[in-house]
Amino acid sequence: NMISCGKSYCPDVFLLYGQEAVQKRTFTKWINSHLAKHVPPLEVKDLFDDIKDGVMLLALLEILSGQKLPCEQGKKLKRIHWVANIGTALKFLEGRKVRIRLVNINSTDIVDGRPSIVLGLVWTIILYFQIEELTSSLPELQAFSSSNSSLDSSTSSTDTTSPPVKRRPLALQGGARKALLRWVQQTATKCLGLDVKDFGPSWRTGLAFFAVINALRPNLVDMERVWRRPNRENLQEAFLLAETELGIPQLLDPEDVDVDKPDEKSVMTYVAQFLKHHPDRKQSDLEEKLEEAVTREQRKSQRELKMWLDQLEKEAVHAQETQGSLAQQYQLFKSLQVQLEMKRKQVEGALQSTQRDGMLTVDQALVKQAWERVSNRLLDWHLHLDRSLPAPLGTVGEWLHEAEGALRQEITVQQAHDNTASTVHRALEQHKVSFQQSLSTHLRLTSCFLKYH
Repeated sequence: NMISCGKSYCPDVFLLYGQEAVQKRTFTKWINSHLAKHVPPLEVKDLFDDIKDGVMLLALLEILSGQKLPCEQGKKLKRIHWVANIGTALKFLEGRKVRIRLVNINSTDIVDGRPSIVLGLVWTIILYFQIEELTSSLPELQAFSSSNSSLDSSTSSTDTTSPPVKRRPLALQGGARKALLRWVQQTATKCLGLDVKDFGPSWRTGLAFFAVINALRPNLVDMERVWRRPNRENLQEAFLLAETELGIPQLLDPEDVDVDKPDEKSVMTYVAQFLKHHPDRKQSDLEEKLEEAVTREQRKSQRELKMWLDQLEKEAVHAQETQGSLAQQYQLFKSLQVQLEMKRKQVEGALQSTQRDGMLTVDQALVKQAWERVSNRLLDWHLHLDRSLPAPLGTVGEWLHEAEGALRQEITVQQAHDNTASTVHRALEQHKVSFQQSLSTHLRLTSCFLKYH
């Protein structure tokens, strides 16, 4: 990263206006798209400064690998702790199955925030954890992408910020790059007559991005409309469309791509994200369609169930307003209560969460709310009817409702099992005393009522 300026040398010139500045922006956005998954979420604001202590770097590697890594943390970390954290990260990378070999790089380079070294390290991580892994998962591209080639960092002869990694023999260089380029050509661009032969100038017009989106989501892009539009307009719309429709973060800025020589590493980093939406084989595509069909059917069933519950609630309101004897009111209540109970198992099945986080979907939540509303309405109506019974049956009925409410009371499960057991024991003792005191009294009153009636 030294550029000759007459007799002297000007270090890091591209940091201000060249490829390093573009890579810094792109890599920062890529890192933040992953650190957003951290608990709590983390954010890199200045890549060269925020990576120095190694905390962000180790958090990123944990998210990407799913492995827990030791990390020195705290507000008063000293340089020795920073070096230790960076050392842990480098050792972890070197221990991966692909035998990542980092030469001419050490912990102090990162701690010192040397731009080309930091960018080179981040590029190696992107190359292995995103581009290599995704390209190697596609059967038709495995011949072009192997663990031996994943570490090649040279994407073009003009790239001034190649990371300091050990170079491979020429035949193995650029394997991941070739695999990704071949995927773009076979999947998206050749059928449209687009000549995409690199990850630089070929992407300037924005048409190649639209072609990839169109290949993954047919009929989403009007290719005829975008063919003759200005570059910036195409790029801006393509990045926004990919984010809203495919969930792909906008790692690139249109002004960074609409130049004579766009940064290839930045474009590769962005394009590789589309691989996640590529069906690996016809079987997976069929499975996805079946899963979508099942989901649509579930949502339809849940919405119909909610409509049924809403209708039952309306019938309950109408029945309560209907004039009639107490016996007739009981018959109406019993009819609605039986209908509700017959739907209990269906409702319980509909409320089984199918999401990874265990949360209910919007449709499931609406079913749950509708069930609780109609259940509470019928419960209140039942209590009102029982209270309307002649004494002492009204008092007995009210007591039974209170007893049932106590039995329905949920016991919060605490982290310590002993505490939960103690809570349950106290609740049972309280219910036992209450029942013993009240049951004999209410039974005596009821027997006296029945005796004289």
